[in-house]
Amino acid sequence: MKVLLDALQHDFFNPRAALGMVCIGVLFLLAATVVATLVRKAARQVELHLSDVTGLSFASAFCQVFVYVVALILYAHLIPELRAFGTALLAGASVVSVVFGLAAQSTLSNVVAGFSLVLYRPIRVGDDIQLNTPKGLLIATVKQISLGYTILLDGDKDDIFVPNSLMMSTIVIRKSDNGGRPSPSA
Repeated sequence: MKVLLDALQHDFFNPRAALGMVCIGVLFLLAATVVATLVRKAARQVELHLSDVTGLSFASAFCQVFVYVVALILYAHLIPELRAFGTALLAGASVVSVVFGLAAQSTLSNVVAGFSLVLYRPIRVGDDIQLNTPKGLLIATVKQISLGYTILLDGDKDDIFVPNSLMMSTIVIRKSDNGGRPSPSA
């Protein structure tokens, strides 16, 4: 009995033993879950003080996924039997990301432009803006800025969805600033 107990205790955190692999995996999963939960709770606390939570929602989700990915990478590095699998997985992910990037160029350009809109904040929710559209000059109010599209509300109360790549590549005139911030030239 004592020999069995000693063997179990020795194998409990041994990355070469099956019991150790499972126990270490559970610990990494628990640690990642705790950190992801803390990130989610911190984002909820900060969210209470913001009027536009688009960037915060994106950053929070990205950080939570990043925590789990880092935990998986560290776990695969710690377990000798998974090192070769981790290397092959990383190489495969590289090829898939290139193919995915080529296939989703326009979508990715909208997301990158959306990230720029959220980060640099040239316009904010509530601003009245003017821009050229296929139908002519448009004056509208910014209703929402997401990572893919900016939603505008025109004078007829119609929603207009503008891809963020277009919002970043065209000249937009801010007619009024309902955010209470000084103009960039001041």
